[in-house]
Amino acid sequence: MSQAPILPVVFGCAGLALTREERDFFRQSNPLGLIVFDRNVQNPAQLKRLIADFRDAVGRKNAPVLVDQEGGRVQRLWPPYWHGLPWARTYGDIYPDNPKKALKMVRGHAETMAKDLRSVGLNVVCWPCLDVAVPETHDIMAKRCFSDDAGIVATLGRAAVQGALKNGVMPVVKHIPGYGRTIVDPHARLPVVRAKRSVLEKSDFAPFRGIAEPVWGMTAHVVYEALDKKRPATLSPVVVGYIREQIGFGGFLVSDDICMGALGAFGTPVQIAQACIAAGCDAVLHCNGDLAEMKRIARGLAPMSGESLARLGSKYVV
Repeated sequence: MSQAPILPVVFGCAGLALTREERDFFRQSNPLGLIVFDRNVQNPAQLKRLIADFRDAVGRKNAPVLVDQEGGRVQRLWPPYWHGLPWARTYGDIYPDNPKKALKMVRGHAETMAKDLRSVGLNVVCWPCLDVAVPETHDIMAKRCFSDDAGIVATLGRAAVQGALKNGVMPVVKHIPGYGRTIVDPHARLPVVRAKRSVLEKSDFAPFRGIAEPVWGMTAHVVYEALDKKRPATLSPVVVGYIREQIGFGGFLVSDDICMGALGAFGTPVQIAQACIAAGCDAVLHCNGDLAEMKRIARGLAPMSGESLARLGSKYVV
């Protein structure tokens, strides 16, 4: 059982099973959690072993193990073992003509998704997206947004959050305070949003205000010039402060993947990880599974703060 304090980072791993070196590293460093991708998923029995091995290494039976399982192309668990799920936009397109049907479908999506995740031990899902689309939204995000109407996004987003919680999975609302105006792919480049604060508050930021449940949130690698002209939300104490104080998000806040190209100009992975925590994020998400890089990040991070542990909740600590 790991005796080290919990580090404020969620790491990836390289393949279908932990290597001995990965297992030793996780045992010694005790990261908060693990995130799995296509490269880590073959079948249910294999994935259950991988997740159990990680939890055994860190010595926490409920350690967070995350997955992107939104629907459309953004999911890691696929048929024939698990269910294929629709894009979020499917529900948003139905809502104007038939709100009850759309809400029922979102709740059904949450139930099906959660059942698939729980069957292999996954307990945190990076879903739903509460981003509000605009006509210029990049293809990387367009179908992942419920709608271009902030009210519809908020309504379906609340249903998604409540559905996930009801079915035993912690949702991570993303990408706070909003990726919808992204016109470049943040995996490659840094998006810059130049809309006025008054516009953003009525649209992009609004759906996140409606989430009262104690859920996780994922920050956006986006510069909002109305709030901070130089730093993306993930690295900005100003924007994280706005998320906490003005949007009112009181949940556990994790960065989006710091390996993305959007953050490439802001330093080494270690420096970026440190800047995330300094900005006010509770934890860092590092997804590429590069063990040497993960070791450097682990050496560069202090244990998770008491305030962050309180937001995390006790069930993930044991």
